[in-house]
Amino acid sequence: MAFSERVSRLKSSLIREILAAAQRPEVMSFAGGLPAEAMLPRVEWADMPLAMGQYGMSEGEPALREALAAEARALGVPCEASQVLIVSGSQQTLDLAAKLYIDKGTEILLEAPTYLAALQIFQLFGADCITVPLQADGPDLIAMRQRLEQHKPAFAYLIPTFQNPSAVRYSESHRDAVAALLDEFDVTLIEDEPYRELNFDGGSATPIVSRLKKASWIYTGTMSKTLLPGLRVGYLIATPDLFPHLLRLKQSADLHTNRMGQWQALQWMGTEHYRNHLAELRDFYRVRRDAFEAALQEHFSDLADWNNPQGGLFFWLTLKTPLDTRSLLKPALAQDVAFMPGEPFFADPDANPGYLRLNFSHIDPQRLGEGLKRLAAVVRQAQVAEAA
Repeated sequence: MAFSERVSRLKSSLIREILAAAQRPEVMSFAGGLPAEAMLPRVEWADMPLAMGQYGMSEGEPALREALAAEARALGVPCEASQVLIVSGSQQTLDLAAKLYIDKGTEILLEAPTYLAALQIFQLFGADCITVPLQADGPDLIAMRQRLEQHKPAFAYLIPTFQNPSAVRYSESHRDAVAALLDEFDVTLIEDEPYRELNFDGGSATPIVSRLKKASWIYTGTMSKTLLPGLRVGYLIATPDLFPHLLRLKQSADLHTNRMGQWQALQWMGTEHYRNHLAELRDFYRVRRDAFEAALQEHFSDLADWNNPQGGLFFWLTLKTPLDTRSLLKPALAQDVAFMPGEPFFADPDANPGYLRLNFSHIDPQRLGEGLKRLAAVVRQAQVAEAA
């Protein structure tokens, strides 16, 4: 059977495979990025107009676009509702951007590590991934300048606020410096901010796109992390030179995002009810984050280093004695523990051993300590075997 050449680059999602293996109720899973089910809000549908079941505009519901534009302007993003496109989860933004920019061999600039699903999409379309190492407060700026001097990336894809997987939040100075570099080299920015609202320790930083003076940009977000992921409602905001092309790609992909999900999202946005929900969500996750930190200190302090995340849903561990953490999956699952190896988050996974991404939002707090204890034992056994 003759498939496209592109299909040969299609990789299965390791996260999805691990989550499938972790469906057994006895498995203690740190693998996914699922919101806590206890914090999914109850929603009402009784007042939804019947017309929401009809075909709609490819751009999205006008009232929702206006509301999102207003929220973005409050963050400092210069935009109008005409620049907002409602997408089927912010994951679709990455697919549309890949279709817009990437041919086989197209260079793009990424953080190392970066969001796994973005890496998969970009590589599927044949991108040549140029990477910049992440530090505690943002990308290595010297390395970033060197990459931009030596290459001509079609775009830079960055997650500056509670990055997945590392949980890094760029400092103000790094945001300014990154914007200046992208302007200097005229590189389009795709800024992905799914975790901005999951801020546990205060502080804020305006998006990088708000600091750009020359470069084109796409800013994308989602309702999945704060409302209901099953709605599949996200958005992108783009500079006027990019928006018409993204709209046509959206039309050819799925006509429009589901209107019922858009209607439900609009019932929450900007309301006191939603603000209260966000406050409860932050408090809930802060407690889980702190409990996870304490359990890590008990079981992993001699095995790994990490930073306590100020937001998002993940801890990113660096093993003090590196090994390929993909080799730990089978023995961990045998101990009824699931986790996400760190290597796949890099464009060159084999050259980056020794990392684990652990999700703290979904695990039952009563099983947290036992799960980390078992995972730590698996790591220790693997390190002993490798040293032998």
